[in-house]
Amino acid sequence: MAETKEKSETDEKPKPRVRPIVRLGIFLISHSFLVSVVCCSAGVLALFLLPVLAKNTYISENALMPGSASPMLSNQHISNGNRLVKDLTGSKLKSSETGIESQRIIAQYMLDLGAEVSFHKFHPQLNQFHPLHFFSTPDSGIMQENYSCSSYGINTVGIIRAPRSDGKEAIILVTPYNTLKSGLGEALSVGIAYSVFSLLTQVTWLAKDIIWLVADSRYGEYEAVAVWLRDYQTPKFSSLSTINAEMCPDINNLYELNVNSIAGSKFSNSFRRAGTMAAALVLKVRDQSEQFEDTISIYAEASNGQMPNLDLINVVNYLAVHRQGLRVKVEKLWSLLNSSWLRNLGEIFESLGKVAKSLNPEWKFGIPATEYVEGIATLASSLYYQALGVPTGPHGAFRDYQVDAVTLEILPRFSSDKVRRNDILLRGGRLIEGVIRSVNNLLEKFHQSFFLYLLTSPSKFVSVGVYMIAFALLIVPLPMVAASLYVDASSLGNCSKSDNSTTSAITNTDERGITVRSWRWLNSAKLVFVVHLWGAIVSLLPYFICQIPDCSPTTSFMIWVLLSMLSLLALYSVLASPLSYAEASQEKEWAFVKSVTISSVFIGLGLMSVINFATAEIGALLMVPMCLLARPLKLDIRAGTLRSFSRIICNLVLGLIAFPPAAFFLLKGMLDDFGSLNAVDFWMWVESLWAWNSATYLFIGMVHLPCWVLCIHILLHTC
Repeated sequence: MAETKEKSETDEKPKPRVRPIVRLGIFLISHSFLVSVVCCSAGVLALFLLPVLAKNTYISENALMPGSASPMLSNQHISNGNRLVKDLTGSKLKSSETGIESQRIIAQYMLDLGAEVSFHKFHPQLNQFHPLHFFSTPDSGIMQENYSCSSYGINTVGIIRAPRSDGKEAIILVTPYNTLKSGLGEALSVGIAYSVFSLLTQVTWLAKDIIWLVADSRYGEYEAVAVWLRDYQTPKFSSLSTINAEMCPDINNLYELNVNSIAGSKFSNSFRRAGTMAAALVLKVRDQSEQFEDTISIYAEASNGQMPNLDLINVVNYLAVHRQGLRVKVEKLWSLLNSSWLRNLGEIFESLGKVAKSLNPEWKFGIPATEYVEGIATLASSLYYQALGVPTGPHGAFRDYQVDAVTLEILPRFSSDKVRRNDILLRGGRLIEGVIRSVNNLLEKFHQSFFLYLLTSPSKFVSVGVYMIAFALLIVPLPMVAASLYVDASSLGNCSKSDNSTTSAITNTDERGITVRSWRWLNSAKLVFVVHLWGAIVSLLPYFICQIPDCSPTTSFMIWVLLSMLSLLALYSVLASPLSYAEASQEKEWAFVKSVTISSVFIGLGLMSVINFATAEIGALLMVPMCLLARPLKLDIRAGTLRSFSRIICNLVLGLIAFPPAAFFLLKGMLDDFGSLNAVDFWMWVESLWAWNSATYLFIGMVHLPCWVLCIHILLHTC
């Protein structure tokens, strides 16, 4: 009786309740296929909906107050700038003296205004890939070993000390100027800057120092600005001019002879500094003319997808459109503007917007089809240039030091008459004056508006809280599918051999055998680790290939491909060969490999989204479908169903498109022309990525390429 009572009490004991979060996880894992289809479809749809969900830009920082004051730039300042333009374009000097003479003219004009003037001499530095310095800038005290005494540049720097300032903040104005081969456009940009500079020497409201940098762009606009900025931010105990004087005495003597004619106590041979940089503007005037109206292009992308504070772009856009009547442009992928399927998609969204508005007038959903296509083209361009990780102008050098900066390129409706030239000087000068006046009002750095955003037009943007939804929907299925594959492979692997076994064999299974089977996934983890190790080796190979003297790009590319294939075969045969596994463990080995691969892709995409979201978004569009659909071709061929053949076709197409060189050539053909493709173009593109220390290069080599190799391994698995 006592035993029966104890047994009944044991049976009546309630079972422990499963938590709702655990139930939800089990449900999602068990329905991972449906969840994957729904989430991936929703992620792609959300990406195409971004132009519809874009918001109008607005000024977040009230202290900026753009356009609140009337412009003070007068015709007298314009005439001064026009006089400088004539002196720069009308000088008839020998080519060997033009650089020195043009810099002397600009310095003399600065001194006439009472500004502090100095010259900054620099030697060009080649961008070379070095794995130990990938995320760091070169040391300003280290110069090239094989430089020539004749290959040097001279930046002219003018500083206005603000009457209402303590010298702790400064605004930077940059005008690139090729002293050896300058056109009318560069001379006009210098003239606009000088007109504004002459005004700022007279005003009393200035609260931040003004630095005008005339960057010698004979070796590149970015290089001249980056070298000066590196010297400005890096404290040095011995100036670069002293080092140059010791190594190149002839250059120093020539330099001294030309600057001796500049009179004034405010000229200095030493490096001049002002306060902490609040913002920077790079001004350019293009020689090419527009047919209908004056326009201005804004370039904002810096290295690794960094963007300036959105308020700076909003101020420029507001003043250009509403005060100076300029048409503002941002970069577009022009090949998408003529896309018929995008236009049809835009018409569908436009119709849905009309239906939603008829149901509730407050629902503002849908935009005109034409505006949608332009928004997609601008959004794609913003994603592309941010993912590329290469600055779109000299402003990128400032963003490396957390200084908000943009490049403004004026495209005038050009004419050779004096009236049109004065009009460009006046409107461009007043635009720069308005931006400087707004930044001058700030009491602290830009912080109110967004730093993470995508542009769909000069006046519309998509914030990080909106565009992250598309990325999150794309990668959410990855951990669920990985868990589902692991559970299925473990259960099937344990039971695959038990159908014909006897009961005594099952009884003799001990705890050690169960433990061994539960750790079978380590073989797959070792394979995934080896392939990612190979990806790191492939990423480092260009550094050693570049050390080969007189090696052409074609030869370098062929060496890179050959060494990559040999290293993969060597690592795979030694460390991850399937011959090292037991035959019984091969039946569902591909499922373990796929599970671990998907987990590594999820981690890689998550980390990359923190560094450069655009790269992670494009990578997810290519990698997630390929990882989710990967399945041994042998199994699909055995099945012989319509679904299996469809999956074979999808796997082959995705395997081709997701291969990094194929994806590059496909994108380049869509942007340019398929007839101009060359195998060496991929090497040149990769070389530009590592030269600019783009994190996209590491992502391709250490995440994307290993993922593709593992998916191909799964497709070709023998089962």
